[in-house]
Amino acid sequence: MRIVVAMSGGVDSSVAAALLAAEGHDVVGLSMQLYDQSGTQAFGSCCSLDDLHDARRVAAAIGIPHYILNFERQFQQTVVANFVGEYVSGRTPLPCAHCNSDLKFSTLLERSQGLGADVVATGHYARVERGATGAWQLRRGLDPGKDQSYFLFSLTQAQLARAAFPVGALTKPQVREHARALGLRVADKPDSQEICFIPDGDYAAFVERQVPAAVKAGVVADESGRTLGTHQGVHRFTIGQRKGLGVSSSAPLYVLRIEAESGQVTVGPREALDQRTLTASAVTWTGAEVPHEWRAVHAQIRHRHRAAAGRVRALPDGRAAFESDEPLSAVTPGQAAVFYDGDLVVGGGWID
Repeated sequence: MRIVVAMSGGVDSSVAAALLAAEGHDVVGLSMQLYDQSGTQAFGSCCSLDDLHDARRVAAAIGIPHYILNFERQFQQTVVANFVGEYVSGRTPLPCAHCNSDLKFSTLLERSQGLGADVVATGHYARVERGATGAWQLRRGLDPGKDQSYFLFSLTQAQLARAAFPVGALTKPQVREHARALGLRVADKPDSQEICFIPDGDYAAFVERQVPAAVKAGVVADESGRTLGTHQGVHRFTIGQRKGLGVSSSAPLYVLRIEAESGQVTVGPREALDQRTLTASAVTWTGAEVPHEWRAVHAQIRHRHRAAAGRVRALPDGRAAFESDEPLSAVTPGQAAVFYDGDLVVGGGWID
């Protein structure tokens, strides 16, 4: 079988390609160039020019062809524009989910057809299986510390049918051992941590460079509406934020609400962050079964969040409602709410 592997230059995608090649598949490595590589821009610890070189060296080492595709325009339109727009509108974006599903899978599936490939594989820690009804199922990776199914919730049945995650049944130490056994130079390469296009972590400055009009004065107020201070743009805040509020108080204060239109940021005590309900939009029912009645699930509202027990049901217009059995802290508009039944991804959407 001909399989296209998205090779980022990291150890996970490198081992994914190596495992598939060892199984006898006709493997083609594809890497995405997401930025202008002229040397005028700083890069983070993924998707850099060095990473592209690492991917090419790995492909040569395991004896597969390797191609670099220029996705600069698509990355700007799909990931960067969404990131900036969400912050300007008072929401907190999740660029890795948009990049993985909306860019990598969608675009690579199109390109793979031109190469005569049946499947697109990545180095994600997730698993895809055929269920008893014939529907494709997305499941958590077996390594709980590395599971990345949260970022893949929007994959459709058509995409899951052509997806493969060769390292999803392995732990990270096992993946590194495979790389060492194969003599791959990326065996001990560190994992990327920051957002790749903001290596210094200064999200506000990045947004302001992209949209200077984002610098817009507003007020920081308490729950009663009393003004405590001022700020220079709602893009500088996220729900649950404690530091950098620009106000003084005898007790810790946290961001509770962000109103982009008025520019008001409401702050309050830690306990005011708790809530038991949320709604989500643009929901994908990953397993194909739409829960029109309440269904017991666990909801994960951040990548490192401990999934909370509760129930979910579909609403009209591609939305969903979730009711939690326990208080949820800092439910953040713009982040993903992903619903699980055990290790099975039931669906997910973007928190309203």
